[in-house]
Order: sequence, then C-alpha cells, then structure tokens
Amino acid sequence: MGTIRLEGLPLTLLGFPAETITNRRFPDPALCRWDRIFLSPAMAPLLEDSPVETLEFLEDDNRSAILPDPVATLDGHPMYLSVKGVGSPVDPYSWRALDRAYAAELSDLPEVRGRLQASPPLASDRIFTGEAWLRGSPYGGQGLEHATTALRVSEEALGTTLAGFRIAPVMKVSLLPQALEDQLRSIYWYRKFPGRMAQELRLVPSNVRVYFHGKNTVGSNVRHLFGQFGLETNERALRFETNFVRSAVPMLTLFARTLSFDASRGRYRGLDFYDVWLDKDAVLAPDGTAFFVDLEGIEEVFVEAGEVREKIEDQVYRTLYEMMFAYEQIEGERTRRFGPGGSRRRHFAEILRRALVDDRFVRVVEDGHHLTVSIRNGCDEESFYTRFRLADGADGEL
Repeated sequence: MGTIRLEGLPLTLLGFPAETITNRRFPDPALCRWDRIFLSPAMAPLLEDSPVETLEFLEDDNRSAILPDPVATLDGHPMYLSVKGVGSPVDPYSWRALDRAYAAELSDLPEVRGRLQASPPLASDRIFTGEAWLRGSPYGGQGLEHATTALRVSEEALGTTLAGFRIAPVMKVSLLPQALEDQLRSIYWYRKFPGRMAQELRLVPSNVRVYFHGKNTVGSNVRHLFGQFGLETNERALRFETNFVRSAVPMLTLFARTLSFDASRGRYRGLDFYDVWLDKDAVLAPDGTAFFVDLEGIEEVFVEAGEVREKIEDQVYRTLYEMMFAYEQIEGERTRRFGPGGSRRRHFAEILRRALVDDRFVRVVEDGHHLTVSIRNGCDEESFYTRFRLADGADGEL
C-alpha cells in the first residue's frame, strides 16, 4: 500500500533552533534537520530570535501536531513527524478558548503580558503554559522527565519493534530555552510546573487512534477509515484485521515478552503500563498495524517469582476489552461492506491463528471448546507459562 496524505485541521507552527537529545539508534546526520522546537505564532513573541521556518501541521490530540506527509520509512512503514507539547487551545478547567489574550490574563509577569497582547488572539492559538499538569508535565506541553522516559523506551527497540511490541519511536527530545521556560512558568492557574520543559519529536504511522484523542478514530468513524486506508476489497480488509490483531496481542503481553531476572534484586522485571491505554495511546498504520505512541507511560516493574503469572494475567485483562472493541468495529465494517463471515467466534479464532503464526511468545493451544492462548516469556521459564481463554465456542465451533 502506498503512502497517504493525512487528514485533519490545519495548524501553522514556527520552527526555532533548539538543543536536542537524539535517539542513539537514529545516528543519521539528516536528522539535524529536526533540531527544532515548534511553537504557534501566539508564542513567538516570547522568543528573542526569529523563526527559521514555518510548517503546516495538522492538529493531533490536545497538545500535539503532525505533518500530513511522511518524513521517513521505518520497518516498511511510512512515518510522519508528530510533535508532542506544542501547546493547547482549551482552558483545562472550562470550555473557554486558551488564546494569547487569556494567557496574558494568567501571567504574573508584566513583560509577558505585554508580549502576548501585542497582537490579536486567533482561533489557531496554541498556548504552552507553566501550570503543573498530570504527573510531570506542564499543561499544553511536555516535561523533560516524561520525554526522557519515552526516549529510553524508544532506544530499547529495534526500529519500531520491542519483542514484537510495535512503538512509534521518539526521534529527538527538544529542550525549550531557559529564558522561554521562565516566561511560560508565569502562565498558570494554581501551581507552577517546576521541571525542565521539552517537546517530543516522534515518528508515527498515522494520526488515527482507536477511540479517544482524535477527530477520526476506529470507534467514531470506521466507515471513513476504510475509505482513507483504501480497504476496497474483502482481502484487504482481512489483512488489515489480521495485522491489527497481530500487533495488539503484544500490547496485552508486554510484561511477559520483556521478562528477565534481576540477580541484584532477586526479582523479575518487565515492562508495564502506567496511565496509558490502547484506545487513546496507540495509532493504526494504513495496513492495520497498531503502534503504541505515548511511551512516557511505559515503565519497568519488579515482582517476586510468585507474582509473575498474576502480573501477566493482569496485563491481558487490562487491554483485552480495548482490543476486542476495535476488532469488533473493524470486523463489523468488513461484513457490512463485503458480507458476513459466518460465526463471530469462529472467524475471530481464524484471524487469531493467522495473526500468531510467527509470534514466539503467544500461540493458540488445543483446549476443547475454548479458544485459548499460551503466553510464554522472555526468560523462557516454563513455570511462568500462562494460559488465557479468549473465547468459548459451541461444539466444533472453535
């Protein structure tokens, strides 16, 4: 499938030179092209320097923007530049627009108020604030601690793959100039964010999420999605469906896939999710492959031997509903367009078997009338092998 031009609301951003931390797996000198921070014109008066470029992005989530055309190819997938932390257009505590006039009201520095009031507010204003928000991020922006976590996870992967778990890697972390940070910290409602501020420059396969954090998602507009991704035949739709399941199963089993024994602690460790989810924090490539995007919420956890299987099962339960929700939307649209495929459970079983043919960690096992998978682990420790029942069937159905 060829490249596509992404859809969305246009957003003009200005590029300024920046100090960056580059992913060590991306040594290409051409990446110096992206030693940038990107700000809306509303924020430009806070910098002494003039922008070196103006780019037309698309809105993507509350605080991100994405270029509509690909900038690179990774593992056979065209990838688009997504910048996380470009400012927000909405007041976090109401539906009021967060524009430069409102930001000026919030600032406790006369100089900042004057700079923001120098030009009239626009509907396209994106404001980066100094308000402490969530855990480790300023509202509208990104904190260096979170960005560094995402970069670390990206560096553990080979391209876009971490033990079969597909990620949208952070290419660079761009640091905001200290002088800009000091001014932004004056724009706040209740509490000032104390840490360094940054932007994540990520490579993503599209801007289509499963349900939340996007104007066009699998859950909200799957019919449009089929047209956008060119799923014009039953064969293409089946490949899309299979690729989705193939890439979603590793999101249910990330801990098992990354399991290792830490001799210094006498405990087992693996990767787990913190406040990130498949429905809002993953995007789909045009071929159906799901890539996890918001890597700041992936962290290493340590458990005792007796807790390993419980952690494996908990992680499956955590994301299984979201995987099945997306699968149902895709399968529902496929059958609407190309005709029913018989038993719902039998069809899912066929797709799952096809998807897991080359998966070395998860495989379908014979289990009577049940559709059951065996989950192996990075330690290849048989005592931790975990069976999980995904569906129940009538006699001979599965």
